[in-house]
Amino acid sequence: MIEKKKILIRIGSLRHGGAEKVLVTFLKNLPKDKYEIDLLLNLYSGKYLNEVPDWVNVIHLNKGEMITTNRLQDIPEKAARVIFQTVLKEFPDLLYTLILKDKKYDIEFAAIHGMRDEILHSTNRSSKKIIWIHNDLSQVKEYTDEEIRKFFGFDSIMVISKKIEQLFHNLAQNEIEKQKIVKIYNPLDTEEILTKAQQPVINYEFDDQIPTFISVGTVFPQKGFDRLLKVHKKLLNEGFNHKILIVGDGYDFENIKQLKTELGVDKTATMLGYTDNPYPYFKNSDFYILSSRYEGFPTVLFEAITLKKKIIATEVSGVNEMLNNGELGLIIENSEEGIYLGMKKALTQPESFSVYTEKLQNYTMPFNLDHSVARIVSVLDEL
Repeated sequence: MIEKKKILIRIGSLRHGGAEKVLVTFLKNLPKDKYEIDLLLNLYSGKYLNEVPDWVNVIHLNKGEMITTNRLQDIPEKAARVIFQTVLKEFPDLLYTLILKDKKYDIEFAAIHGMRDEILHSTNRSSKKIIWIHNDLSQVKEYTDEEIRKFFGFDSIMVISKKIEQLFHNLAQNEIEKQKIVKIYNPLDTEEILTKAQQPVINYEFDDQIPTFISVGTVFPQKGFDRLLKVHKKLLNEGFNHKILIVGDGYDFENIKQLKTELGVDKTATMLGYTDNPYPYFKNSDFYILSSRYEGFPTVLFEAITLKKKIIATEVSGVNEMLNNGELGLIIENSEEGIYLGMKKALTQPESFSVYTEKLQNYTMPFNLDHSVARIVSVLDEL
């Protein structure tokens, strides 16, 4: 009997982000007879927790919901979590001894770029180390070329789009570093998306007479929901009747909600918050809009394509690749003005989107679940 490879995977939580969904989809499709996996979460929280296969051992540093506000009653708990996690990061011996019980792993896997230092500073010197990059780090202010170069400390760097692959190739200093870079499209389950889209819409009413633009994602500044609401207000002022539906939660939720009120668009813009099934809302909306400032390979576009939606997307990493350079949806300038022009075109020339709809009817996506899982498994097995 072949001994199972022991793997430690680290991620912050399993809340409703693209990277979290992708990780859980990967785990659900992994051959359990080959691996022994410990999934270490900073915070035992999130909608994907109950989807983790029961053979995966879930460990956590803290438990409870993410605290996204600064209410006085929440500050002690928030501070305690930060201090505890910071101590374990600064003194990894404590983590590996007290939490992980001195277990020796064959592979340690950072499932998001934010876990870079935690894995690279592991006391388990003999383990092979992998990181999964889901964002175009060249667009993130704190990631200078020098900071990005630190990722070459990993044995394998998995990237999810051509643009991110090119970024790392440009910074690689030799052939050995270039060979560490592996492009693998995110594993996502199209059948699950299509099945869940058939379920009824809850807590929202669509109006056939009023076009609805939906945007789905974790409510972070990265997603540009502030830009979306400002454009919405401008178009309303110009007499274009339409609605905005934002589905998702995150630490910027209250700020965006407050902006919505300040702009006076509470009646036409809805922030639905968290839902474990956004697909019926996708299905019933007229347009999907991606207003992001930066991305890696926006998983949400994969979902919009699967549901054959009329798509408007800012030109961020992965968008040209996913939309076949504009064949499958309208790619707009990554700016407030770009979002304005894209939405205005949708409202004044809706017939212009029929060319995308026709293309989508017969389109087969290259992002195959089985192929992506097989590629990741090959990375694990080759290390």
